[in-house]
Amino acid sequence: MSPDAPPVLWLLRHGETSWTATGRHTGRTDIPLTPRGELQAAALGRRLACRPFSLVLTSPLARARETCRLAGYGGMAGVDPDMQEWDYGDLEGKTTAEIRAQRPTWTVWTSGAPGGEMPADVGQRADRVIARALSASGHVALFAHGHFLRVLAARWLGLAPSGGGSLALDTASVSMIGFEREQRVIRHWNEICHLAGEQ
Repeated sequence: MSPDAPPVLWLLRHGETSWTATGRHTGRTDIPLTPRGELQAAALGRRLACRPFSLVLTSPLARARETCRLAGYGGMAGVDPDMQEWDYGDLEGKTTAEIRAQRPTWTVWTSGAPGGEMPADVGQRADRVIARALSASGHVALFAHGHFLRVLAARWLGLAPSGGGSLALDTASVSMIGFEREQRVIRHWNEICHLAGEQ
């Protein structure tokens, strides 16, 4: 690949945790991977097949760092605090159903999190990560979290952070954003790294 080739950003969501499995909003609580999440992270590594990256970054939270390590990239990854998950503040650990029992019209994409971050706050962090990735050439790997990566993809496309609400992202999934000529595009989205015997 040419040294001045435009970057391709690989968005790599961490494997399953006990909270993702039950739909609880997991922001800054440092929940580890479940055994299934560890298997998913290893499957993610097989999907990447030792692909060389010019830059590898990970969220500092354990579930992302461990996914990065089990995928085979821990030794080369830099930790970027901007890649932490959305700070859900007072809503941390709650499911959407629990939140809507008190706030019927709530979505994180429009209302943000009281005591935590608003969509614009997450968008600013995503913009800084994008700027860092654009300073690299070739392929860049970003190991992070569902809502953060959805905001990052929205910002890549020039959308408001709330645009991430239209971009579903599963655990241990692979997505790619990049360029078509000068246009920023989604090249591949939400490929799930299934375990043996799963559909």
